Amino acid sequence: MGQRFICDERTVVSTKQGKLRGYSYDGIYTFRGIRYAKAGRFQAPVAPDKWDGVADATSYGYICPILDNPKPQGEVMVPHRFWPENEHCQYLNIWTRSIDPSAKLPVMVWLHGGGYSAGSSIEQVCYEGDQLAAKGDVVLISINHRLNVFGHMDLSMFGDKYKNSVNAGIEDIEAALIWIKENVASFGGDPDNVTIFGQSGGGGKVTTIGQAPSAAGLFHKAIVMSGVIPNWLLTSSADPEKFALALLSELKLSDKEVEKLEKVPVASLKRAVNRVSRSFMIKGEHVDWAPRQNDWYVGDPLQVGFTDYFRKVPTVVGTVLAEFAFGPQPERKQDMDPEARRKVVAAKYGDENADELIRLFKQTYPEKNEVDVCNIDMVFRPISIEYVKRKAAESQAGVYAYQFTQELLLDGGREPWHCSDIPYFFYNTERVPVCQVDGVTERLEAQMASSFINFAKTGDPGAEDMGLPVWTPSTATDVNTMLFQEKPVVKTNYDDELLALLKEKTPPMPPMPVPDEDPDEDAEGGAWFY
Repeated sequence: MGQRFICDERTVVSTKQGKLRGYSYDGIYTFRGIRYAKAGRFQAPVAPDKWDGVADATSYGYICPILDNPKPQGEVMVPHRFWPENEHCQYLNIWTRSIDPSAKLPVMVWLHGGGYSAGSSIEQVCYEGDQLAAKGDVVLISINHRLNVFGHMDLSMFGDKYKNSVNAGIEDIEAALIWIKENVASFGGDPDNVTIFGQSGGGGKVTTIGQAPSAAGLFHKAIVMSGVIPNWLLTSSADPEKFALALLSELKLSDKEVEKLEKVPVASLKRAVNRVSRSFMIKGEHVDWAPRQNDWYVGDPLQVGFTDYFRKVPTVVGTVLAEFAFGPQPERKQDMDPEARRKVVAAKYGDENADELIRLFKQTYPEKNEVDVCNIDMVFRPISIEYVKRKAAESQAGVYAYQFTQELLLDGGREPWHCSDIPYFFYNTERVPVCQVDGVTERLEAQMASSFINFAKTGDPGAEDMGLPVWTPSTATDVNTMLFQEKPVVKTNYDDELLALLKEKTPPMPPMPVPDEDPDEDAEGGAWFY
């Protein structure tokens, strides 16, 4: 056996800014915590400084501060981890099997979830890129960028200095893609074959950067995983100027002292933002952090159409069957008789609707338990169908759809939830125990990961050699969806009737609770959303 671990002059690469030393383990080179940009608070990013000598690239870089630490729970479903925070968080990580500039490996750039307010490039255990790089023969890159108030505070009303502060976090992503274009060849990557992919908020970031004309040419393929986000979920009802003025007031600053916001200590700024947000929520005004349409970002493609460049980009769009089914089950569905299962459906949708919903659900998913109709995703799937059709109508490139429907063995059997597909696409199911289904996981993981790898290489996710059926692009009228499950299948417009009835009969979501004004040190955080 050859040397398993190497960290010396053989693991040094040259970048535009200077030399970096990472390490190699089992044939995969790893470079962590590479600075791709720097930025003042609320400012656009610029290129990082150059350095002399060889810089260390064996430690992850800072992650962006988040406003409210979540309560650790549900870790068996989505294992997480934390890392030191700093608003100067423009760092990326690279996994590759080659540092030969002539290798020309496909490049896959991962954008993490957590909406536009939380998360990091390493937060989920399954984000590690070594297995995908090794088995897929790709260069895998993950990035950190500014979030929440640091990445999406709208101060444009205070002059040109802050004209794009509301999109600073997405500008960071663009800066990372520029760095990748200039330097990825040193890590064996092909700068002319870059795929951006992300899940949840990361999927939203894929679409957002696609709608930024200045990013044209920095990526060549796109994958949106549970990331076509409805406007109502991310659009603040609070007026941005009123919020900014309220924040200044909370910090005892006048509207002439906005530049002092740049120097407020992070902890003090977070505390003030949370207090002001709460005051708006009490008045019934929703506060969220997200990109906003302006001269730099042309807007949601479902509202304004796709940019000229994004129309040319092959795209995969997918969802998970039961995205938000994180809560406890009423009882083991496997132990229920037909009447008990019907009562569960009737309790949610009304006795008069239960039979028709069960009929349509069994027609759509014949192998599944009818109780699961209560957990069908109605946030991402309907709007993803709309997105696929719109892009197919406008696009000169293939648009492919998928749904992850594999039941996992929590509570004796539960339909897949938000984030549960990620370990499969990353070849990381061994790191997430709940993914394990005897006789299924290894084969399904290889099929799912291969589809993304093939897409990154060619723009076509087909993997018939791995046992997948033929996966054809969707059209403006027909959404051809690959159902990733024990026996994958492609179906066309298969859930239209079910979704139409669920849209009509699903009870409205409850309003978000107003957070405590001053939680004490023992107070628990909020639940994971991603």
